[in-house]
Order: sequence, then structure tokens, then C-alpha cells
Amino acid sequence: MTDPHRRPLPARRPWRKGGVLHADLCVIGAGSGGLSVAAGAAQMGAAVVLIEKHRMGGDCLNTGCVPSKALLAAAHAAEAVRRSARFGITAPPPEVEFGRVQAHVHGVIAAIAPHDSVERFEGLGVTVILAPGRFTGPAEVEAGGERIRARRFVIATGSSPALPPVPGLADVPFLTNEAVFDLTALPAHLVVLGAGPIGVEMAQAFRRLGASVSLIDIGTILPRDEPEAVAIIRSRLVAEGVSLHERATVAGVSRAAAGVAVSLGDGRVIEGTHLLVATGRRPRLEGLGLEAAGIAATARGITVDRALRTTNRRVYAIGDSAGGPQFTHIAAYHAGLVLRSALLGLPVRADYRALPWVTYTDPELAHVGLTEAEARRAGYPVSVLLEPLSGNDRARTEGEAEGLAKIVLGRRGRVLGATIVAPHAGELIGLWGLAIQRNLRIGAIAALLAPYPTLGELSKRAAGNHFAPLVFGPWMRRLVGLTQRLLP
Repeated sequence: MTDPHRRPLPARRPWRKGGVLHADLCVIGAGSGGLSVAAGAAQMGAAVVLIEKHRMGGDCLNTGCVPSKALLAAAHAAEAVRRSARFGITAPPPEVEFGRVQAHVHGVIAAIAPHDSVERFEGLGVTVILAPGRFTGPAEVEAGGERIRARRFVIATGSSPALPPVPGLADVPFLTNEAVFDLTALPAHLVVLGAGPIGVEMAQAFRRLGASVSLIDIGTILPRDEPEAVAIIRSRLVAEGVSLHERATVAGVSRAAAGVAVSLGDGRVIEGTHLLVATGRRPRLEGLGLEAAGIAATARGITVDRALRTTNRRVYAIGDSAGGPQFTHIAAYHAGLVLRSALLGLPVRADYRALPWVTYTDPELAHVGLTEAEARRAGYPVSVLLEPLSGNDRARTEGEAEGLAKIVLGRRGRVLGATIVAPHAGELIGLWGLAIQRNLRIGAIAALLAPYPTLGELSKRAAGNHFAPLVFGPWMRRLVGLTQRLLP
């Protein structure tokens, strides 16, 4: 705990020599990962330069995690009003004032922004340069007319929307996550291309806010997740009125009287007022001068080793720019590894065995570790536990009993992966991540003393079912019969 009476240590600041700004660490990109590195390094005593060409906070604050979850919260509130009758509460249909919804979204951004601001970081002792940065050599970066030399560099430039090669897309107006939160009026009919987490979340949110929504994907929705879990989300989307088009090729996009027309490969045409493209993301590496620094990269991202070092040993890459899993929490995890390596010289190794992700639909879908299919492909002797949410008393009391927990086990009950579909599944999945990180067996979860009634009992009950055949089987019945005869 921080002592409020203790004076903060004076910051160590970059120094100027021969017209060049010198630092221990230079960070390019002030998104989630870059900010974590810069703040941590400065507070650990390093002289830090932070370069950002656009907005402090990056995508997560301005166009990603924060605004999307704020919009989802508004959509959830509208749906709660619609479904209140199941509790005996009579309410008229909600009136959605979309301008006020967007005001809520931007109000949340504004409330969080000071934590990511230039003022805060300069207060920590970081020298912030708001300009594009590019390498001019293996150990030098130019930004805003400044030459910066540092002992170590960190590239944390994130990613931008990847646009699919759809004929006609360049000739029609369309939205990405970078523009959808700036809408001033609710779309009458939103057509969403891409049914990954972003596409599915936005489809449900806008439908709940009153828009007609068509969701299109060349494959199935949420292809990385367990099929049993995806089936529940699919059912909910359809029940709420989302027009779902899976395994549908897009032949082209064109302007239409309503706004935009999407032609499918089977001849169908879907017309909407707005088009949202949510078909993935690509690393943002343009203009960095990677070649001048001897940094190798591909279309997937910068080439790094398990310690996140690039082919230039002075330079690290983290988060989306490193070409790995594209999650804000991964960028923060990478930041911690880089701080230990770059500042303390400690050996580090990125480990994704317990990588969690959450799709923030209602109900939420959370996953960590291996799916059943991945575990089987890896050659593990797999066993699976399935526990329906309908057996959870807390879920029943809240009228939210549609969901499940699926646990994937390896040899001797070792936890390999877990998926939960439930309200607040993202809050429940952490227990299973810890189990994977610590190489725990299922018995550790089964022995958990969980409060009643909570959604957390879902995990304990799923784990307990692993032992049900033994505890309630014929062998145990014989043992109990014997002990009862022998006990005084």
C-alpha cells in the first residue's frame, strides 16, 4: 500500500547531449501496452521517452474495449427493461435515445482519459512526444523533429482494422470500430461483415438498441470457441432478432437506395442503411522505418522471440504489433515481461498456456487454455466435463439459466482448458486460468469452498462431477457398507 505521507522519489528524466535526446527506454505507441511499459519503467527509475502519433490511450480507450463495453452496457439496460415481465415487473418498451447512449459512451472515455493523459505521464517523469516516430538507425528514432537514442526501444503501435478483398467495398461508405462509436443516429438496418467477437458483440448491441441487424460471415460465428458454447450464443442472437448468415460468401458490395447492398454468393442481396466491417485486424507498422533498424516483420507482425525481442536486440515488440494474440490484456502481460527483461536483465519467456479471452455478449462467453479439439490435436488423453448453468441456483433466481461450463482435462485430471457461457463469465474464468498456470488438478477446484448462492458454484460443481462416478459408484457403496459394519 502506498504511504500518503511519503514523498515520491524524484523521477529520472531523459537528458540532452549534442542535440540528441537520450533515454534508458523509448516507447513507440501510447496504447495499453506502451502506457504500461512507460509508466512502469518511469516508476522503477528509468528515463523514458514515449512517442504517440495520434491519441493517448490508443485503440482500447478511444475505439475499442472502453467504448464497446459502454455501448454493450446501454444495450443490456434496454434488454433488461424488455425482459422485466418475467419477474412480474410491468414496464413499457424502452425508448432508446441514441444520442444520449453515445453521450454515455464518450462520457466513459472522458472519465478514463486522464489516467492515460500526457499530463499524467509527464508527471511521472516521462517525456512525451506527440508525433509519428520512425527508426533512422539501429539505435535511433526520429519524432517531432527530435532525435532519440535509447538503450532499449519498445514498439507498441497496436493494430488497425483489416479490410477484406470484397469487390466494391472501396466505393461505398462503411464503418469500422474506429468510426462506429461516432454515429449520431441509430442505424435503421446495420449489416455487419465478420462474426468474430467484435462483430457478434456489435450485432447484439445494436439490435438491442433498436436497429435491424444482419450478421454475415464466410464461416461460423466465433470459430475459435467451443461448439457447445457457440450454439448458445447463436440461439440467443437469433431469438433477439439478429438475421444470421453463416457460411456465406460475399460476392460484392454496392450502393443502394437504402444505403448499401451486400450481394452473397448464392444470389441473395441484403440491403442496409449502414455497413460495419469487422473482419479482423492487422498490425500497425507503416512508417516505422523497421528496415533502417534491422527489424524483421511479416504481414502478421514484427518477428519476435519468446522474450519479445526483435531481430534488433535493442528493440522489443509487444501487443498486436508483435503478431501474437490480439488482446489488451496480452499487451499488458507483454509489458510486464519487457520491464523485467529490459530494465533488470532478467530472463523472460512469453507463455500463452493460460491465455483467456471473453466475448462480451449476453450471456458472456469466456475461455482459457486449450479447447477440446486443440487438446486432442496435441495428443493429450482428453476427458471433458460439461455442467449446464440450469443447475445453478443463483442463475435460476436471476432468470438466466441458459449457459454451461465445459472443462477439458488431461492425464490424471490436469486442467487443460475451460469455457464458460454465463452472465459475468469473464469474472468466472480467472479461477481456471490460475489452475492452468499452476498445473492444478481438478480436485483442487472440487475442494473449493464456494459461497452459496453464486454463479461461481458452477465451476465447483463441474469439477465435483469428475469424481461422481467414484464417489457414488458401486465400489464406494461396498466400502461404506463394510465400514458401517465395522465401526462401533
